Amino acid sequence: MHILVVEDEKRLAALLRRVLTEERHVVDVAHDGVTGLGMTLGGSYDLVILDLMLPEMDGMTVCREMRAAKIDAPVLMLTARGAIEDRVAGLKTGADDYLVKPFAMEELLARVDALLRRRSRQLDASAQLQVGDLSLDLLRHEARRGDQLIELTAKEFALLEYLMRHPGQVLTRTQILDHVWGYDLDTLSNVVDIYIHYLRDKIDRGFARPLIKTVRGVGYRIEA
Repeated sequence: MHILVVEDEKRLAALLRRVLTEERHVVDVAHDGVTGLGMTLGGSYDLVILDLMLPEMDGMTVCREMRAAKIDAPVLMLTARGAIEDRVAGLKTGADDYLVKPFAMEELLARVDALLRRRSRQLDASAQLQVGDLSLDLLRHEARRGDQLIELTAKEFALLEYLMRHPGQVLTRTQILDHVWGYDLDTLSNVVDIYIHYLRDKIDRGFARPLIKTVRGVGYRIEA
């Protein structure tokens, strides 16, 4: 699933991204409310983890603006405030759940799983991404080229999902590292190139028309 974390504490944001990535999610991060709101308006997220106290725009305003824009992705609100009135206020703005800091990561993951299960039930069982004759079933976690089932590892699936969520768009190696691996790697690391090679072997080799394109000196894109 595709998750947005809006959290100004950078160490906590990095930890959440790493833990959620290990759970096979694609994770984007914003560190202020204005950026977070812009990403929700311009993206397609299955869940937003939203801190209450944010620079530029607070979490309640972000959530209120999301709902006004008809964005129905579930929102898990994080806050250091534990008062009942704060929790009620957050839920009234459109948040789906509320977690008070400090929290155990196991509890956060349990709440994330519950919200995503609810989200999955709301989506059509055949919800999928499509680029040409390549389809990615996000609920069954399956990839197919035409009628051929393609076996992918969790990281290959996450990489392909990220590419397919941005068809025709050139994604830099840094963007791919940030969104798929979710933690700092040596900027000279060739892990992206290695995994692109793995994907090409699985989804392009043997087919007349390759889908993954290299943009020399920039990065990669996928297009029919």
